[in-house]
Amino acid sequence: MAALEEEFTLSVGALGAGPNGVLGVEPSDKTDQFLVTDSSRTVILYKVSDQKPLGSWSVKQGQVITCPAVCNFQTGEYIVVHDNKVLRIWNNEDVNLDKVFKATLSAEVYRIHSIQGTEPVVQFKEGAVRGLEALLAEPQQKIETVISDGEVIKNALSIFFITFFHGSYFAYVQMFNSRNLSKYTLLLGPEEKCITLNFTAYVDRKFISLMSISSDGCIYESLIPIYPSDTEKNQRVVKSQLLKAVVSDNSRSGIALTVLDRDHIAVLGPLMPASKDCLSIWNIKFQTLQTSKELPQGTSGQLWYYGENLFMLYGKVLTVIPYKCEVSSLAGALGKLKHSQDAGTHTIPHFVNWETSQGYGLGSQNSEQSRRILRRKKLEVSLQPEVPVSEQLLSTIKKDSEKHIEVELRKFLAAKWTPDFHTQIGDIVTGLLGRCKAEPSFYPRNCLIQLIQTHTLSYSLCSGLMEIALEKTDVQMLQLCLHQFPDIPESVTCACLKIFLSIGDDSLQEININMESVFDYSDTKQDEKMEEQPEILQNGFSPENGNCGNFNQKVNEKPQNAAEETTSCPVTPKRAALFNLVRPCLKILFLQYLYFLYLKCSENATMTLPGIHPPTLSQIMDWICLLLDANFTVVVMIPEAKRLLINLYKFVKSQISVYSELNKIEVSFRELQKLNQEKNNRGLYSIEVLELF
Repeated sequence: MAALEEEFTLSVGALGAGPNGVLGVEPSDKTDQFLVTDSSRTVILYKVSDQKPLGSWSVKQGQVITCPAVCNFQTGEYIVVHDNKVLRIWNNEDVNLDKVFKATLSAEVYRIHSIQGTEPVVQFKEGAVRGLEALLAEPQQKIETVISDGEVIKNALSIFFITFFHGSYFAYVQMFNSRNLSKYTLLLGPEEKCITLNFTAYVDRKFISLMSISSDGCIYESLIPIYPSDTEKNQRVVKSQLLKAVVSDNSRSGIALTVLDRDHIAVLGPLMPASKDCLSIWNIKFQTLQTSKELPQGTSGQLWYYGENLFMLYGKVLTVIPYKCEVSSLAGALGKLKHSQDAGTHTIPHFVNWETSQGYGLGSQNSEQSRRILRRKKLEVSLQPEVPVSEQLLSTIKKDSEKHIEVELRKFLAAKWTPDFHTQIGDIVTGLLGRCKAEPSFYPRNCLIQLIQTHTLSYSLCSGLMEIALEKTDVQMLQLCLHQFPDIPESVTCACLKIFLSIGDDSLQEININMESVFDYSDTKQDEKMEEQPEILQNGFSPENGNCGNFNQKVNEKPQNAAEETTSCPVTPKRAALFNLVRPCLKILFLQYLYFLYLKCSENATMTLPGIHPPTLSQIMDWICLLLDANFTVVVMIPEAKRLLINLYKFVKSQISVYSELNKIEVSFRELQKLNQEKNNRGLYSIEVLELF
């Protein structure tokens, strides 16, 4: 259970006078003390419990602070950057920032990260990072460019940062000691047409859990491995939906989120269905809203948290809201937990240094005792038999909830791929489908979609996957399978087509369908060009005399909605996208069927098919010609179509032979017709013998 307590404000005078309000809130080395940096000239040290400032420092008129002030936890000093390149260091005894230590750097600074137990790290706008001591030893050292040209850093946590370029987001993980830099492309998931509004992240064992909130009001998660399988390769990470409809889907500003612990997240923005700004706390594990507080005056979209305090700019003052998050449980998530004195709380530090947590360390505070403890832990772990990750996941699939399976699967897919990865994926799909058959209510849709997107599956490897998708009428999954699987039987393709035809447009509107194969049907440029053409000849004839005037006028007359009738698509774009997937798979089957109908027609003298309204021979021939003309270059390359094309070739050759013989005797029949017309004077009975040479 989570709860928000009564808020209080900090009297910060000119806070918010800068163009961006508060530049940052960072903890000091003293408990309950925080550094608040204005976006113009001022840094204020506050003791939150007393709600009063302990000190204030400002840069000179004309100078602008460009990076939030932080505390060096090793020395107790404060660090700030103004005018992008000028670094200042001072302590509580200093009064004037103009007289404290100054270092002018060679490149512009994006952020300074300071973490308990390590020296501060300076991150530059071009993506490179330096330890503070190494940087101060040579302030004018050359700083390399890490990110690509045009990329702009949008968010940074410790030595993990996100960039944006041409509509795409990229995540970088910088390993400080080894100088290894890993780049990941954040692939768009179901929210592909939405705008990403904000990010937050925390470290969970070997993964960075990156959360983002989009303009559709949903929160998405990407799992990024700390130790990548290939540091030289631009790897890809897929987003998956974590929480649905958290804020109003028409919101574009004033949105922020931050992780409170592994089960709770705080969101700043208009809570659905209301349009007023709120601060809300959500339980990620159980997908429930725990508590919320309405903010009538609106917010600036800035949110920080430390310890058990949330900080946000509310109006022109910095507001502090204490909160409590108890250990997550189902009873707590449903608001039925009985409060007790031993109900524990747990939080995650705002900036986490995963290198020190893994035993690498940035600075100089690794004692011999901590190294002995680490070695002892490693020895204890090494003595235990290690269970393969894939087997752990298979065990999870047998008994755990869909949500837990999805989280573990994302971790498995984000880890380094082994040579038997394809086999492991097949085993995982088999395990999921086996439980689906045993438990009809169990349908891990998100897990199956993630597995399909690994591009390692085929129909023959998991035939039950499309079978259950057809049973559940899961159009999105069927579309993915049709796009990814190369060996789908035509009977299954026909079953997919049947579903695509039967599902209603209203239901399709709610389904997320890939629209890459569909162009914009609203484009009328081609129609406009057709309208601008000169008068078109009717059947190759241009009526110039007055007798044809009325006919020409009637032909050129158009109904009021003629343009709409001729240019409007008979199906919705989403249904068209589904048809485009099925169409190539049915070319061969349709041609085979038409050829079969032609053979049936040829079996009787009337050249017709039995039945009340059967297709005529002319219709069958027209369809065969149409399909061959439109798809011949494709069909001729398909191995399965070889026998069919040979049969069609023989059929056409025989038809040409028949018509050739008929043309030969056509002249003779004409002569016979003339003889019959000349002999008009016949008696009642006569016998005539005609010889053909």
